[in-house]
Amino acid sequence: MRIGLIAPPWVPVPPTTYGGTELVVDTLARALTARGHDVVLVATADSTCPVRTISVFETAPTPMNTTAEELRHVLGAYAALAGEVDVIHDHTVAGPVWAIASGVTAPIISTAHGPITDLNRGIYAVTGKAVCLTAISRRQQELAGDLPFHHVIHHGLDPERFEPGPGDGGYLMFVGRMSHEKGVRDAVLIARGAGLPIVVASKMREDVEIAYFERYVRPVADNRVTFLGELSPSERDSYLRHAVALVNPIAWEEPFGLVMTEALALGTPVIVTPRGAAPEIVADGVTGFVVDDVDQGVAAVRHISEIDRRECRKAIEGYFSAERMAKQYEALYCDVLDRSSARTT
Repeated sequence: MRIGLIAPPWVPVPPTTYGGTELVVDTLARALTARGHDVVLVATADSTCPVRTISVFETAPTPMNTTAEELRHVLGAYAALAGEVDVIHDHTVAGPVWAIASGVTAPIISTAHGPITDLNRGIYAVTGKAVCLTAISRRQQELAGDLPFHHVIHHGLDPERFEPGPGDGGYLMFVGRMSHEKGVRDAVLIARGAGLPIVVASKMREDVEIAYFERYVRPVADNRVTFLGELSPSERDSYLRHAVALVNPIAWEEPFGLVMTEALALGTPVIVTPRGAAPEIVADGVTGFVVDDVDQGVAAVRHISEIDRRECRKAIEGYFSAERMAKQYEALYCDVLDRSSARTT
């Protein structure tokens, strides 16, 4: 099968630091190629994913999430893929809407990687009428209400790209944006209550992120908190494999939460709040603990030695693998192609 993958234009594929969607696209491209498919990726020219890549931009345009740049990217993507692929899997927001408006006839799958908001709800309502719209968690689909999400396909990782670690570092770890939604303050409070150091790897570039840090995180941080900023995937994994646990007390309905699967792939259990897709990823008492507040988080840290790190790894080698994700999308591509053929005969 000839498959076109359209990544957003904001981060190279795979990402060098921040970029969950781009990591998923990279993983999917590799897994589909391993299954014998001809994959063409549309991404920035500095992408290093080992498949044929078509680029509109040499590097990511700035600032991120600007309308003109995204439209330029998707116009170039659909023009380049026309007649070259059997099916298009679009990971942008604007791409499928433009494709519908311009009469693109190729079968299209659209994966919604972000939350459903008042701003984008109408976009997905239009998209879902003409393309195959997929969610990345059951919770995302549930919160979408009557939007036409017909499939849920959880993200997967290639376990061979993650070397499990012993968790012998004596510290907890937080990975994520510096924001209330990601729960940085509560992560620091959990570590302090448990009497353990914590390593914080956090994106903190935007004014709102810096303001949150100064007002809410700095006042509760002591000398047992180490702030590392943004790390490369290899740097992050090096810290995570030696961490006692990943502390991920999210305060929003996160559609997935890739960092949890990355931690599990490294054998590191996860302590998380029951928001968004977290209960779909972390098996309470098996691969970590699902907690309601800081006090329960502190108690979970004290019981973390009861979690078998081998079970964490098995979760990725099993259900949350790249192979499972690729097989599910492959079946969806075939279904969409069959229905497209039926309409034209």
